[in-house]
Amino acid sequence: MTSRPSLEALRRLLRQERDDAWAVRMFRRIVLGIAGAYTLSTLASAGKGAFAVVCGLLFLAVAVWMLRRRGQLLLGLASTVVTAAITGYLAAVGDIARGSASGLLSGQAVLGYWALGGMALLGAWMLKQPRGRRGVTVVLADVLLICASGVGMLAPLFGVPVGFMCVAGVLTLRSGTFRSVKRCERAVKSQEVRRLLAAAETDGR
Repeated sequence: MTSRPSLEALRRLLRQERDDAWAVRMFRRIVLGIAGAYTLSTLASAGKGAFAVVCGLLFLAVAVWMLRRRGQLLLGLASTVVTAAITGYLAAVGDIARGSASGLLSGQAVLGYWALGGMALLGAWMLKQPRGRRGVTVVLADVLLICASGVGMLAPLFGVPVGFMCVAGVLTLRSGTFRSVKRCERAVKSQEVRRLLAAAETDGR
């Protein structure tokens, strides 16, 4: 009598649990976590440069994974990073062309371009009634900002002001403010036309 329950308990213990999804997920994560920690420790002992690159790539991968369902925000962030790299490169090329390495005006212009890129990214998500998608607004502003940095490569004094006007213009045109001003203007004109028509009919009588 006692052997049969013990055999049944042993059979339940050895039986494979096919529906244990939690254990499957946790086991996979534990193995991948141990492998990743071992890889990072190996790279850290090999050299700081490789460790920093791998950590940066991991951070980028985690950020992309977290933003995978927010395509417009991911597009805006990617466009801002690319714009910062291109504007910095164009400023450096302008310094080399003018024969002055790490010039003061170009350094200030780079900071200005980065600030304008952040302004485009932040402004696109501050619009209450945007015309079109917000990520596309950031891309349009960044393209014009790159063009302005090309102007600043030849004339560093004019690059940031032109970029500011371009970014502000794109945000204004893509916002609902410009559209509401147009509606108000049309409403005022229609009221003025109706008033003139009413005055003309009164004078005719």
